[in-house]
Amino acid sequence: MKQRLIAGLTGLGIILPGLIWGGVTAIAIIVAIALLICLDEFARMAAPDHKKLALAVLLPVGLAVHLTWTWAPEAAPVVTAIGTMAALAVPMFAVSEVEIAAQLAMRIGFGLVYTPLLMAPLVWLRREPDGLALVFLVLAVTWLGDTGAYFAGRFAGKTPLFPRVSPKKTREGVVGGVLAAVVGACVVKAVGGLDIGWAALVGLAAVLDLAGVVGDLTESLLKRAFGVKDSGWIMPGHGGILDRVDALLFTGPLLWGFVLLRHL
Repeated sequence: MKQRLIAGLTGLGIILPGLIWGGVTAIAIIVAIALLICLDEFARMAAPDHKKLALAVLLPVGLAVHLTWTWAPEAAPVVTAIGTMAALAVPMFAVSEVEIAAQLAMRIGFGLVYTPLLMAPLVWLRREPDGLALVFLVLAVTWLGDTGAYFAGRFAGKTPLFPRVSPKKTREGVVGGVLAAVVGACVVKAVGGLDIGWAALVGLAAVLDLAGVVGDLTESLLKRAFGVKDSGWIMPGHGGILDRVDALLFTGPLLWGFVLLRHL
């Protein structure tokens, strides 16, 4: 637990200055670096026997997909389509075994959407007039919710949530996570002045936290299918970067959907 806490605080110490004072450019750089690490981790999980081939497609094409969705959304569908074509074609020509080539094509194709596309809303949120508060909202809800679920599950967890995917998650942990997420959201509103009513904020925080649980379970499902325990080793006690952002991949887009509804 101590190692987990130290690693988490160290990570926050690295990214917080950029988030607060760096504007959109800083968060775009932070997200892009995290994305490249996630793509590397995904390739190593999804294609352990063909890592170089998977990385040759995922790193350049995944970054291109992400950057176009972030900065040039009008071109993003074309770039995504071309990237998907590459994901399907490269394994077919590079791997002689038909079944392995097809499996690689599907895994690489999924990898081009899973992190590159789902991480883009984190940059979109920062562009809003209250973008800094929105970014802190999604981070607070996601990571405090995860922390609350961890401690609630550790000390009070009895009822398994989804044992065939994640045996350690409990329903009591989910309740603790929702409560922690709501508290975090309220703190962000009190400090950052979010233009969201209190009742709506509580409901939003609860929904976002539950979406984060689904995001966490999704990565757990992938890791079970790939036969690995953690996505990587870069954060002691936490695993890889993908293990830290798996919930954000669901909460970020969902919060962006709320922001779009707010503009209507």
